[in-house]
Amino acid sequence: MSAETTTRPYALVLTEVIAVERVSESFVRVRFGGADLDSFGTPGDVFDARIKIIFPPSPYAVPPIDRDADDWWGSYLAVPEEERGSMRTYSVRELRVSPEGTELVVDFVLHLQPGLTGPASLWASTAEVGQPVFIVGPRRGVPAELHGGAEFRPGAARSVLLAGDETAAPAIARILEDAPRDLRGSAFIEVPTASDILPIDAPAGVEVTWLPRAADALHGAALLPAVLSYLGDAHAAVEVRDIEGEDLLWETPVYSGLGETVAPVADAVADRYFWIAGESGVVTTLRRHLVKDLGIDRSQVAFMGYWRRGVAMRG
Repeated sequence: MSAETTTRPYALVLTEVIAVERVSESFVRVRFGGADLDSFGTPGDVFDARIKIIFPPSPYAVPPIDRDADDWWGSYLAVPEEERGSMRTYSVRELRVSPEGTELVVDFVLHLQPGLTGPASLWASTAEVGQPVFIVGPRRGVPAELHGGAEFRPGAARSVLLAGDETAAPAIARILEDAPRDLRGSAFIEVPTASDILPIDAPAGVEVTWLPRAADALHGAALLPAVLSYLGDAHAAVEVRDIEGEDLLWETPVYSGLGETVAPVADAVADRYFWIAGESGVVTTLRRHLVKDLGIDRSQVAFMGYWRRGVAMRG
């Protein structure tokens, strides 16, 4: 391994928008290209990898970030706030590698209602071919343990359950398309409308259930009862827990944001692996039911709050 990959597990790349497609009522699909992407990402092994996208302060303005700095974060912060733009975290929908180069595909959820719109939705709603964008993600060729950013680790589990809202839909789709073709299990995806049901090349043994929300329904209104019913907890109360003032929930089989000790479960016990992401209150509610009510071992589940209702997330 080169010295660069040892000390610089992440790549800060300058990309260019090469295509924009409104694939449904709530999703805009943006393809990014550029020579920098040839050093970016983990082709064929993306799963739920997270990336950082830096949305410029104006459509064609490129923040003066030093791409050669060892510390990309420090380089970003060194730019005056009014020039650096806004950074947000996204999942990779697809990483395409061909003799012509690498393309990165990201699906953006549009939240354009008053009070819910942030810089990412605004940018995606008006994105045009040719616009430059900085993106941060794993450097190609670097072992996963050095750059992190992906939490789907089913180990020896014989089946999986994936659940999330529209913000988790791209990650669930990528997980299923990168997974072994003999994977078995179920996936539940809650989306704003029926038009947001998008194709996923899932393994034949995984049943994908799309759950369009009723008009004006809260996040989780369809997802919570569907998942709990599937798990045999159909009569449980499914009111979303209010977590105002708390950090986003982030619990994986090897990490606890709550400071809990996570003991590995024996392979013989780990019959099923759970991956749950989306609005943090919904994820917290599912965590309570799975761990406390159904007795599912903490080391079999990844719970990830991607965002929180009523809070403009950063980073």
